[in-house]
Amino acid sequence: MYLIRERFFRLGDDFDITDEEGRPVLHVDGKVMSMHNRLVLRDPAGREVAQVQRKLISLRPTYQVSVGGQEAAEIRKHFFTPFGDRFTIDVPGPDDLEMSGNLFDHEYVIERGGATVATVSKRWFSMRDTYAVDVAPGQDDLLILASVLALDIAQDRERQQQ
Repeated sequence: MYLIRERFFRLGDDFDITDEEGRPVLHVDGKVMSMHNRLVLRDPAGREVAQVQRKLISLRPTYQVSVGGQEAAEIRKHFFTPFGDRFTIDVPGPDDLEMSGNLFDHEYVIERGGATVATVSKRWFSMRDTYAVDVAPGQDDLLILASVLALDIAQDRERQQQ
């Protein structure tokens, strides 16, 4: 399980994604987001391991996740969903992921082929500005965490436009 502090994009803060014991797992460079429309994730040794970048040419909110310099996924918002927002995490080849639930309040699931591969929730913790990401064993934790951050960027952009 990982812990992420929400609403860091408005502040442009750098912060750490931690495990449940509070140990840093990834460092997120939030300052880069405001300057270059991208977010950089670094391992505890400071090496860049992933990037999340907003694609500016798309009609709907679209984000690209790169891991190790290679495109790992493209995250797209569905145009119309009657019961809340939905995003597709399009990975190369088959087995795309779907995010659905109450995305605005950080209460949602990530599924592949109808099976839950991760859950995101604020109710597990009493800290107001923190939510948890619980990734199922055998899944790509880095891809899922980067995708959750892309969703945070999209939701924050929507809040700013309202």
